[in-house]
Amino acid sequence: MPADTLSLAAIIGPVFAPDPGLLLLVVAVLDGFIGDPPGLWARIPHPVAVIGRAIAALDRRLNRPERSEAERVRRGALTVVLVAGGTALIAWALSGLLRSLPFGWVGEALIAMTLVAQKSLYEHVRDVADALARDGLAASRRMVARIVGRDPESLDEAGVSRAAIESLAENFSDGVVAPLFWFAVAGLPGIAAYKAINTMDSMIGHMTPRHAAFGRVAARLDDLVNWPAARIAGGLIALAAALPGPGDAGEAMAAMRRDARRHRSPNAGWPEAAMAGALGLRLAGPRRYGNRVVDDAWMGRGDTEAGPADIDRALTLYLRACMAGAPLLALLATLLD
Repeated sequence: MPADTLSLAAIIGPVFAPDPGLLLLVVAVLDGFIGDPPGLWARIPHPVAVIGRAIAALDRRLNRPERSEAERVRRGALTVVLVAGGTALIAWALSGLLRSLPFGWVGEALIAMTLVAQKSLYEHVRDVADALARDGLAASRRMVARIVGRDPESLDEAGVSRAAIESLAENFSDGVVAPLFWFAVAGLPGIAAYKAINTMDSMIGHMTPRHAAFGRVAARLDDLVNWPAARIAGGLIALAAALPGPGDAGEAMAAMRRDARRHRSPNAGWPEAAMAGALGLRLAGPRRYGNRVVDDAWMGRGDTEAGPADIDRALTLYLRACMAGAPLLALLATLLD
């Protein structure tokens, strides 16, 4: 590159580079309006898909049933280090390269945008409500099966509706708030490492014979990195419920204080309890996953009979919580800079 071009880049780059808080807002706005363009990922692999392939390869190579439990735990820990550390290292190098270029922050924002799920989460839950209202129970079961792991055939209309709302609340925490939180704390390496940890938990962090030992470290680390976001997400849902409209902020706060710690997950109870209290519903409770029934505590003290209108109310709170959360996390990013 000619010397005069390098000098121009050195001048233009810093002038147009936003501070971390503004960059986080750009990421949130881009994801909120654009989301994940499906045509793009048909041509190139999504970053999470690449991470998933690496996890699957290590799972096949390192997680052998003939090995002892302790050895499988150690090899699972090695997988966590390789995947999370490798992802963070690649993101750190990529961030450094982009920041050396004029308007390289645009590329950084576009990459980070792919690791947040505001629009896609809204659309998936919206699809459940639309299917339930227009096409009936069978269609809504097919739609809700895309976002929850429980047996859809065991769900009636109220069960489908509650499942969609629970998924919305929980994924608001780990699909929206947590990625943006770690982006605020550690930039592109932070959000990338978080997404790697979260993907490992979803793939190997299960209490199954194959993964109970191998995925133990991944599951515990996922609980740790989601700890702050879950509580922030619950607070944002309560804040959204304080505005005029479909929600009760007082009940959201009361449900979190009373019920969140009773959830089988150390984190999911916070946004689920807040959403249950805000909407006057009972969420979570006993659920069927294949042949297994999870006897979880109920979140909230309201009605279990939910329907499409309740999903609509939950989506309204979700949008408000997203709009409130982005500037608050942007402020955090600015303060930590």
